[in-house]
Amino acid sequence: MMQVTPEFLMGAVSGLLAAFLFAISVNIYKSQSEGIRPVAVSSIKMWISLPFMIALELLLLPFRTTPYAVPLEALPPLSFSMVAGAVVGDTAYLISQDRIGIAHAFPIAGAHPIMTYLVALAFLGESFAIARMAGVILAVIGIVLISKEHGAKASESENKRGFDPLGISLAFLALVMFSLAAVFAYIGVLGVDPVDANLPRVVVGSVALLPIYGIAKHKGMPTPSRRATKLSIMAGFLGMSVGSVFYIMSFKYVGAPVGSVLASTSPLFAVPMSLVFLKEKVSRLAVVGIAATITGVFLVLL
Repeated sequence: MMQVTPEFLMGAVSGLLAAFLFAISVNIYKSQSEGIRPVAVSSIKMWISLPFMIALELLLLPFRTTPYAVPLEALPPLSFSMVAGAVVGDTAYLISQDRIGIAHAFPIAGAHPIMTYLVALAFLGESFAIARMAGVILAVIGIVLISKEHGAKASESENKRGFDPLGISLAFLALVMFSLAAVFAYIGVLGVDPVDANLPRVVVGSVALLPIYGIAKHKGMPTPSRRATKLSIMAGFLGMSVGSVFYIMSFKYVGAPVGSVLASTSPLFAVPMSLVFLKEKVSRLAVVGIAATITGVFLVLL
């Protein structure tokens, strides 16, 4: 049995904290879907993260024992991980969710831990373990069940288009981008402090979204409402600013396959939130999904 080191435990806790913060931010975004478009959501959460990361680096400066250092060879994979995941992947998923509903978009995009594990096996020298593979698949099935149940009613009321090739294609694009983001985040953070590694990611993501936002505005994207903007800033602070630090920390200490599974468990936290704040009921299907996800994560960690 694998020995659980303090670093591995720190990575596991960081991954779950990232998922928890992502769950809060996603619920806030969803509540404001009428007042803000997906490109604006992606842009706001990235741009609010940049001053946060700069402030965090300055705050930690007096306590550092080593100078800020991100090797040049780490910049391409770190930059690509942010562009692939938070710029292309997130935007594609949000648009897909708008077009086909969360109950259809998430089961596709949410399968990215399986693809991440397969890529890690092929290119990162990850050793194959039946229990871990079973855990990845079981966790994904559980997450899909939770998301499908959680988003079924919303999808019935929001999506009247029937078969939507573009929405489905964007969900598959998000699947690929999330997987690549996980792999390249792990490659880039090797030998680099996680907080230091996240700063160039946010800088590149902020710059990359400038032309995307400009093009969307030129094509008629409405200006977000004031309330939606304020809530998106708050959600961006939690999900992208703080959450991304825990996200990259998780990948450093537990690797791409485990980190990808932990990061995808946001729906597991969304259910109790909906119970407390939205007074929703939990179906048997959601309970099965919760049990499958917890069991899958346990197998992956061990």
